[in-house]
Amino acid sequence: MTQGPDPAPRAAAPLAGNLYAVISMAAWAAGFPAAETLLATWDPLAAVLGRFVMAMLLILPLWALTGGLARARGLRWARGLFVGGLGFGGGAWTILLAQWFTDPVTVAIIAASTPLAATLVAWWYDREPLTPGFVLGLLATLIGGLVATGVLTGTALPGQIGPGALMAVASALLFSWASHHIVRDLPDADALTRTVISSLGALAFIAAAFAAFLALGLTALPPLPLSGTDLGLIALYGMLAFGISQFAWIAAADKLGVAVAAFHINIAPFYVMLILLALGGTWSWPQAIGAAIVAAGVILAQRR
Repeated sequence: MTQGPDPAPRAAAPLAGNLYAVISMAAWAAGFPAAETLLATWDPLAAVLGRFVMAMLLILPLWALTGGLARARGLRWARGLFVGGLGFGGGAWTILLAQWFTDPVTVAIIAASTPLAATLVAWWYDREPLTPGFVLGLLATLIGGLVATGVLTGTALPGQIGPGALMAVASALLFSWASHHIVRDLPDADALTRTVISSLGALAFIAAAFAAFLALGLTALPPLPLSGTDLGLIALYGMLAFGISQFAWIAAADKLGVAVAAFHINIAPFYVMLILLALGGTWSWPQAIGAAIVAAGVILAQRR
């Protein structure tokens, strides 16, 4: 009697993908309080540039030490740099502008639409079928995101929407587009190599934008000399909330698909609440309940 393929690898991929997504979103969530403090004295474009510089100081040495140069031969570098620059660089800039124009709550509310954006991107490029379980999971994660951010409970206190909302929507679309293409267009690359290539593209894009805007007087240098607090915040914002988060996110998108991995984004407000709780904040039942609804949506979407 012939045995079928070992089910262990198939079972391990979703498990690992969901674990990567949890790590990514927890690390990403840590960046919101840091960004809010930095934006009091830093121009958004300067903060994004500092973020990518710090991220590269972490991931480039790790990549080099693990034989990254050898693994990168023959890959589509030009394509990866373009996707990283426009998608991840542009997405990081627009979401920080959204927070600058409004507040973290408003940004989190609109970021709840990212799973929908990721679903539309996947359907547009790959015509991925929408199973009943996936549709139910998508609805659950959208509802959970709205509960976690206080929209459905009437506790949200969003700032002025206007341009901030447009920036947040643009960020969701750019981020979803880039996540889809960095996995699809570099199929032979590992997660760390994809992270390095796309992050180099993002850094080059933001550095060019910063130089142009500085020359035109449309941005400003950060307060110099940098204080120890600012260095700590920008290191947290770059190394943890982008470097580690981005690596884990790309690994999750590779194993789960961008649309399902994006469902985890709506648990981010719960992680922010836990971080603030550790710093002396208070427990939020809406965020805990919203996180549970999103988690149920993630499970539903992955049922076959």
